[in-house]
Amino acid sequence: MKIRVNGEDKDTRQQTVAGLLEEMGVASGGVAVELNMKVLKKADLGATPLGEDDVLEIINFVGGG
Repeated sequence: MKIRVNGEDKDTRQQTVAGLLEEMGVASGGVAVELNMKVLKKADLGATPLGEDDVLEIINFVGGG
């Protein structure tokens, strides 16, 4: 299926947001995910399905000082 992640088109066979994060090598603990302009709760990532033409923004948290 075709989706858009952080402004770039991407093909994936993953069915959930958690599966997509795993495919991308992104640890879900340090990110915020927005799906179709709605911020998702971390607890919902595994149960949130992906669909054709979904738009995701994945934001990594970076610490510093």
